[in-house]
Order: sequence, then C-alpha cells, then structure tokens
Amino acid sequence: MRKSEDEQTAVSHTAVSHTAVSRWQAIPAARWFWLPVILFTTTRLGILLVAYLSVGLVADAAAPPPYHLRGLDNRLLDVLGSRWDTGFYVSIAEEGYFYEGVPLPSVAFFPLYPLMMRALAAVVGDAVVAGILISNGALLLATILFYRLVAESWDEVVADRAIWYWLIFPAAFFGTAAYSESLFLLCAIGSLYAARRGYWEVAALLGIGAALTRVVGVIIAPVLLLEWWRQWRERGEGVRPSPFAVLAALAVPLGTLAYMAYLWRAFGDPLAFVHGAAAWARQPQSPLVTIGDLLKTPAGGWWAALWAGNIHLDNWIDFLAVLLFAGLGLVLLYWRRWPESAFVLLGVSVAFSSGLLMSQRRYMWALFPAFIVLAKWGGRPWVDRLVTAVSLMLLGLFTALFANGYWVG
Repeated sequence: MRKSEDEQTAVSHTAVSHTAVSRWQAIPAARWFWLPVILFTTTRLGILLVAYLSVGLVADAAAPPPYHLRGLDNRLLDVLGSRWDTGFYVSIAEEGYFYEGVPLPSVAFFPLYPLMMRALAAVVGDAVVAGILISNGALLLATILFYRLVAESWDEVVADRAIWYWLIFPAAFFGTAAYSESLFLLCAIGSLYAARRGYWEVAALLGIGAALTRVVGVIIAPVLLLEWWRQWRERGEGVRPSPFAVLAALAVPLGTLAYMAYLWRAFGDPLAFVHGAAAWARQPQSPLVTIGDLLKTPAGGWWAALWAGNIHLDNWIDFLAVLLFAGLGLVLLYWRRWPESAFVLLGVSVAFSSGLLMSQRRYMWALFPAFIVLAKWGGRPWVDRLVTAVSLMLLGLFTALFANGYWVG
C-alpha cells in the first residue's frame, strides 16, 4: 500500500515537474506576445516622460493653431489630445463634420477613428481620453501583429529589430497621441496578416477599415490582390487560396465609397474630402512639381538663406523621409516581396502626390514594411547603432517640440 502511495506521489511530482518545464518552454514560444508588449511599454513610457518634462522647459510655439483645440488640466492628456490635428478628431467625435463656412473643413479627415472615439466617449466620458485609449490600444495590437507577420515571413531576429526601429522612428509619437495612424496601422497590418494566414474575410473587413480610416487605405486593395497572386503561384493544389478570395481585395474600396456616400447625402458632394483638403493647399500634383518648388533657389542664394534662417528645414526633413522610404520600397521590390513593396511604393506615391511636403514623415511611418528592410540591414552592428541613435535623438526632439505646440508633422 505504501509503495502504491509513493508511486502516486512520484507520478504527481513528475507531472508537476513536466508542467513547470512546459511553462518555461512556452515562454520563448510566446515571444511574439511579450516582446512587443515590453517594447511598446518602454517606448511609450519614454515618449510620455520626454513630453511631460519638456513642457515648460521648451518655449511654447508663438501662436496656437486655429484648430478646434481645448486645453486640459492634465498635462499628458493636454499634450496627447490637444495638439494640431487632434482637435479635428475631437471636434468630429463631439460635434460631427463641418464643410462649408469654416476655414479648415473637417471632412478632410476620414470617419472610422472619430466614430470609435464617439462610441468610447460614451463609456469613459471624454472624447480626448477615448482617442488616446484607442490610439494606444490599436498601436499595441498592431505591434503584436507586425511582429508575428515578420517572424513568420522572415525570422524572429528580424522581427525583433523591425518593431524596435518602427516604435522609435522619429514620428512614432503620433501613435500615442489622438491621431488616426495607430488605427490605420492596425487595420493595414491585420489585413495583410489575415490574408497570409488564409482568413480572407477578415482581411477584407480590416481592409475596409483601413479605407475608412485614411484616404491612403485604399492601397490595401492591390496589396491583397498581389498577396493572393503570390500564394496562388507558390502553393500547390489543395492549399492555394480560392479564386473567390480575390473578392477580399475588391471589397476594400467599399470603405472609401461608404464615406463618399455619406458626404453626398450630408453635403451634396461625394468628393468633399478632396475639396476640403484644398484648404491646406493639398491637391493632386506631380511629385516633380513639388521637388521643383523645393529646389527653387531662394533670393540671395542658398548660403545667404541658410545663414538668415530662411530655409524651411521641415520640408527638407520630410523630403529626406520620402526619399528614404521610396528607396526602401525599391529594395523590397528588388527582393520580390510584391505585396510589401506595393504597400510602400504606393503609399509614398499617394502621399507625395498631394502637392505638399508637409507631414510626410508621419505618413512614411505608416508604411510598415519598409522597416523590415532596415531590420535586415540592422544585422550589421554599425547599422543597428546608427539607426537606433539617430531615431532616438530625433524622436526625443520631435516629441518635445510637439508637446510645446510646434509643428513637426
């Protein structure tokens, strides 16, 4: 009888031991979860710390922008929810859209993000708090999905660096503020990842969500089409995607069409978002014209303008960002990563054909596949150190300036 009890105890201890070992072995397997969470948390805390400390240390911008902003007693909420475009999203969530009779029509901003703000505000009691929660929640989920996408298509080492470079990019603080970039990234990354895993219905819904979030979201359609074509070519019979999966790509523009239908009914102009953007001097224009405007020799010559402080450095920073991401997109094309290269190159083309260099660094941050190229190159220690150092310095600088009301994208 004693022997039987001892055997049961031994079996029990063995089972517990195996369970403990299994749990420890599961930790590396869950790397796709805990590493993105850690990097997201540390980078967001760093951004919040810089923003908090810089208020009062940096001189405020000379004049507040003429947007729908309202000051907040909480310093961090004020920084994240009452700067530049955040005012438009809060205004749409609280008051709806404005088109005619206002200097800057809010119809230029697509509806999914402010709609979600409005819905969550009914729970948390404030549209600003709702916007910040949505942005950070979406960015966290997007980081996890981006890691899984890269790890499954490349490897974990590349995925580690890809999300790190992405989260410390100089414009990455916009993902924490009440801007729509995080929601767009969640929809875009999620759509491609779902398609890659064979969940084409989910890919379609997320693609529609991306198209409802930003005007550039419609580029998800050709990306999904190329992903379907890639799987059809590379996979054998029985594992190829259904021909009907192409419908996922064709469904994406429904998001844009839905917003156009609303604008037609509400304001009688289905292209109000295009016409409204003209208030910012955004209108379709050849990138060559934009480059030509940038390179026009200033009065007195370049050196005189530089010494006098008459060179618009913001435009040059944005132009360099466009050149960098166009180059990274071409590298993806050279590597025959068709869906990823299409997303980056089409994203660059749409943004750079808007007639303005303004905000390009923010638009480029949303072109997530470009960071895979940097991550591959980051295997060289000097590249890794260079990308990390430059990104962190500029991220800190731009965050401090944004916190004090300066325009940084």
